Amino acid sequence: MAEAQAAVGDVPALLDLAKAAAATAPKPGEGRTAFLWEILASVTAVDVAAGRVLEPHLDAAAILAQAAGLAAGEGRDCPDFGGIRFDGAWGVFAAEAPGLRLEARAADGCFLLHGSKPWCSLAAQLDHAVLTAHVEGGGRAAFAVDLHADGVSFGDPEWTSRGLREIPSGTVHFDGVPAVPLGGSGWYYQRPGFAWGGMGVAACWLGGAVAVARSFTTSLRKAADGGREPDQIALAHLGEIDRTLAALTAYLARTADRIDAGELSDAGAWREALRVRGSVATAVERIQALVSQNLGPAPLAFDDAYGKRMADLALYIRQHHAMRDDAQLGALTLAGDTPW
Repeated sequence: MAEAQAAVGDVPALLDLAKAAAATAPKPGEGRTAFLWEILASVTAVDVAAGRVLEPHLDAAAILAQAAGLAAGEGRDCPDFGGIRFDGAWGVFAAEAPGLRLEARAADGCFLLHGSKPWCSLAAQLDHAVLTAHVEGGGRAAFAVDLHADGVSFGDPEWTSRGLREIPSGTVHFDGVPAVPLGGSGWYYQRPGFAWGGMGVAACWLGGAVAVARSFTTSLRKAADGGREPDQIALAHLGEIDRTLAALTAYLARTADRIDAGELSDAGAWREALRVRGSVATAVERIQALVSQNLGPAPLAFDDAYGKRMADLALYIRQHHAMRDDAQLGALTLAGDTPW
């Protein structure tokens, strides 16, 4: 993890780190999913922004591998059809926003992108992206696109966030940009890899929480070395953090084994992803609250690394939609069997 530490705050270096990691990192569902998630968690524990750069690059590699052989049919006459090479730096852009719409229109046997895509992190510094676009007949499909192509332009992100400051997310505009289809309408969301990727993000969140817990433990030990032993409240909070992280680490390891065993390769994968993501997001917020209450305002005001980590992590976990995701899980639970 020395490379990640050396690249903190340096986006080009973080992108180089992601490209190097992709050369050897396993893909989900291929037998070493737990190791993949350990990589994501370990890098994020060094720096949340580093994990935020690494995760979509590895996710794009997995999506392209999952789509291999599925792109036959419409789009096969595109000049770049079948010639997608996983080189350069990649992003994954699937978000939607009111008033913005990206469409993929068939034209002369190819697909051309028209419109705008929001929440495109680091887009101006990337080479390629997997993105979703609306298609004729309804629904959305996934496409691979060259972000250096003519017709691609980047809006000013106007990024004022204190968290993930080095990773602005803005809008990208497309004016007749060729795109390579990856599967058909709905494939991107229906494949089990969508759920697996969502759990990979949760592994990053967990890594960030581990870093917060480590800083708390270090602070308590340092205070004890100076003659100020932790009180019962601090010890109780540390104990809660310990059992929470131990339980979640075991849960993710068990879930990774289930993915590799083929037990989460159907519609149930997303249900499990909602459980994993909700459990980790709730734990992250709880751990941040406990540590912040115990350490007080001083590290937020004077410890740059601690303050950055807390702000980065608070923004990152907002990819979880809290009660809305729980409502989706509740609906799936009501309609099916439960493990309890």
